[in-house]
Amino acid sequence: MTRTHSPRRRGRSIRRNLTLAAVVAATLSAGLPGASAADRPDDRSRLRRDAAAITALGVTGVQARLTTSDGRDLTATSGVADVKTRRPVPSNGYFRIASVTKAFVATVVLRLAADGRLSLDDPVERWLPGVVSANGDDGRAITIRHLLQHTSGIHDDYPDFTSAKDFRRHRYDTFTPEQTVARAMRHRPDFRPGTRWRYSNTGYVLLGMIIERVTGNPWHQEVRDRIVRPLGLRHTFRPGASPTLPRPHARTYQQFKPGEPRVDVTEQVGPGTNGEAGLVSTTADVNRFFRALLGGRLLPPAQLAQMKRTIPVGKEFEPFMPGARDGLGLFSRPLSCGGTYWGHEGGDSGWVGAAGVTADGRRGVTVSLSGVSAPSADDVLRVEKAMSKLIDDALCAGHPAKATSPSR
Repeated sequence: MTRTHSPRRRGRSIRRNLTLAAVVAATLSAGLPGASAADRPDDRSRLRRDAAAITALGVTGVQARLTTSDGRDLTATSGVADVKTRRPVPSNGYFRIASVTKAFVATVVLRLAADGRLSLDDPVERWLPGVVSANGDDGRAITIRHLLQHTSGIHDDYPDFTSAKDFRRHRYDTFTPEQTVARAMRHRPDFRPGTRWRYSNTGYVLLGMIIERVTGNPWHQEVRDRIVRPLGLRHTFRPGASPTLPRPHARTYQQFKPGEPRVDVTEQVGPGTNGEAGLVSTTADVNRFFRALLGGRLLPPAQLAQMKRTIPVGKEFEPFMPGARDGLGLFSRPLSCGGTYWGHEGGDSGWVGAAGVTADGRRGVTVSLSGVSAPSADDVLRVEKAMSKLIDDALCAGHPAKATSPSR
């Protein structure tokens, strides 16, 4: 969830910002050495089937990766990486993970709390005096916990591309955290802090600023030092003002209005670089991160328990993520086979992605979509349901009740 990642905002942005692919040829690949009883060939066919079901809805390309409980990887791709050349989607391609970045930022904040560097109940004013203090917003009443859990009430006035002309004119623009927060401060709060829930990119921009104030380092340096390097995430980084992606990667497309031609939006900077979004990664690295996080390797038990203390999401979110609850940088979702999984979603111009991991951190799946078309709310919902089904099928396949059945 970047500038597109509140379902209200993301639904609008998908309808406006992502593109209808032409007829896509399903190019599937899967690899799994030495399958075990909980990691059987049905897992591969299931992942392939679910990836192909997403491209059948008009998505240009899909890459998905399931990491099993014993650390083996199974990958599936569908569609094309480039609508002109028709080259296949790479199974190890880089992509902008958008608001999945928020889980990394939240982990750093919880780590700082564990180290006694800050408290989740510190008011924003303590660390950023005078920054949240306009039109009814009061940094003395908003805590770090409110920011983490999207209950601050700060109105989210987030920049977005509105047309192909606007994209071409502004795709290399950059925004400082202060500029993004100043946009929000032009508005009255949406509600009193702690009384409601509404997804807020601006809240995570403020968290990035707090990380820097506490540590003296930019948020992305703390992510690198506390998460990326210890876990060996060699393909995860913040591109900053660079508009390009490393190879290999799929290209992605956006249709700004129904009936207009799609635009290749792969090369852009965009506003999501200040803690609310901004990382580039791969499905393998994202799986490794979430499995380590839920497996207890990044946070002490007390802080991980705080992260998993959830509240219901807003009504506008519920149709897109039924049963979802929000923790501190993590969402929980019910599994069809029982229990819950944990993860995050993200969307940026042309990209939609999601990651999920079982509660014990042993089994994880990440999926990246490029070139999504959703001209109506119903289309948005169909894509979301197909992506959620892929995650549910992949995680439930290791469940004893599901392992013997290739489909629901």
